[in-house]
Amino acid sequence: AEHMEAVSAYLMHDLELSQVQVDELWALLGRRDDNEGEEGKQRGKRWVWAGMDPVSKLMLGYVVGDRSLDCTQLLIHMIAVLLAPGCVPLFISDGWSAYGTALLTHFGHWVQMPRRHKRGACPKPRWQPLPQLHYAQVVKKRFKGRVVSVSHRVIYGSLEAITTALTNSVGQVINTAFIERFNLSLRQHVPALGRKVMSLAKGEVGLSRQLTLVQAYYNFCLPHFSLRLPLPHPRPTKGNGSAKVWQ
Repeated sequence: AEHMEAVSAYLMHDLELSQVQVDELWALLGRRDDNEGEEGKQRGKRWVWAGMDPVSKLMLGYVVGDRSLDCTQLLIHMIAVLLAPGCVPLFISDGWSAYGTALLTHFGHWVQMPRRHKRGACPKPRWQPLPQLHYAQVVKKRFKGRVVSVSHRVIYGSLEAITTALTNSVGQVINTAFIERFNLSLRQHVPALGRKVMSLAKGEVGLSRQLTLVQAYYNFCLPHFSLRLPLPHPRPTKGNGSAKVWQ
């Protein structure tokens, strides 16, 4: 696992990405934690934070921990380190509010606020998002475990700019379908993340090592059928005398 981590760090750097999707999935550890105290319902629970590029299908990074702002900051930091200088891709996630704070931390700059009055001290500069930062959320409302409505929320940037970025990339609308499908691949390749299985990881170290091996295998060994497909084009209208075969 340590060698595969070094290989991934050697091969993945200065990435020019147009879109990044991030999400978290719940995992169960086989050994209960002794430091949970009276919160027995939280024993053995962990969250796996992951980010991927929908275009190249690259797994950019992962974090094993709790569902907190600290883990969100770690995930965004891992992704920001891999990006090329000046590259700020479009970020899409679920409705977890910590993503907005983490993105603002890594993709922000100080802006001097204008004076409102002639007298008095100058206003202090504020930390504002970069103009090229665009971030949208997919908010799902559930009722008795079923999704009843889906709405989109633009956090940074404008809806027009995000729509234009999605037109030039994969996916024509704001969605998290790629990262959700990637979560299924993680559960299939990592035995500890499977549901209703007996092969649970005993701790965070073992789970992290499995994810490291899967990351290297998924990025550099596993063939992705979707990468061999041609880019989608508009379907021909009837009566134009042309026909296309969609493979």
